[in-house]
Amino acid sequence: MTNNDIFKKLRVAHKLKDQDIIDILKLVDFRVSKSELNALFQREDHPNYVECGDQILRNFLNGLIIHLRGPMPKKGEKPKRTDQPLGSNAKNLYKNQSEDLTKEGKPFKPEFKNYGKKKS
Repeated sequence: MTNNDIFKKLRVAHKLKDQDIIDILKLVDFRVSKSELNALFQREDHPNYVECGDQILRNFLNGLIIHLRGPMPKKGEKPKRTDQPLGSNAKNLYKNQSEDLTKEGKPFKPEFKNYGKKKS
């Protein structure tokens, strides 16, 4: 598996757009243009294909850590404890799930209807 494949899979897994990736790379002071980024995501047989080097992938992974966790605290400073994860993607991880899975304090049990059965 090449660095390009790993980069593509991370992009899909985190639902990142081109501008998101550019912003993540800016967090670690690594500048890349949109056209350079698109060249990394081309198929290998495409004329504009560029192989993703270790430096680009390493900087992206470091930027992704900062994006999801937040910046590291400075030396001598205690990290701030929060109940919620940091980063715009981490905040929305469970957004689509229902917030309350219980009914009246009892565990939620789905109610099934008898579809297609004749009533006696």
